Amino acid sequence: MTSAEPGRHLLDRIDAREQALAREAGGVQARIDELTARLREASEAISDLQVTRKTLISLAGEDDAQPAAEPAEPPPVLPGRPAYLQILTAFADLQRPLRARDLCLALDLPIVPENTESIRSRLRRLVSCGILIEAGPGLLSQPRPWPGPCS
Repeated sequence: MTSAEPGRHLLDRIDAREQALAREAGGVQARIDELTARLREASEAISDLQVTRKTLISLAGEDDAQPAAEPAEPPPVLPGRPAYLQILTAFADLQRPLRARDLCLALDLPIVPENTESIRSRLRRLVSCGILIEAGPGLLSQPRPWPGPCS
């Protein structure tokens, strides 16, 4: 046995292993392709069923003698800072229109320009979101009770 024979034997084993792994990878890829096609078909079937459900509900609603209800207006989205929730809590507790100064008192903040301006800025933001309305110059109120913190 020459020194080239053991090296040849190892190379042959590596080649055989490489070919076996290539066949296995090809089989796995074929299975992936098959599952991908099945997933696509199932997704299309689900989509078709959703459209069918929507159509049936729509048609059933047309048969009713009752007029279609107006869609409920989604509640406004509360800005994500705790200060806004504190302001709305004060409105809920006091149940009357408030000014920035009133809120400073309700929130136990010193009545200094930076606090009233900060509150006034937050009140403007709540007005722009549709959560509060301006009942008069600088006088704000809640048109409807706030449902609570948003998730």
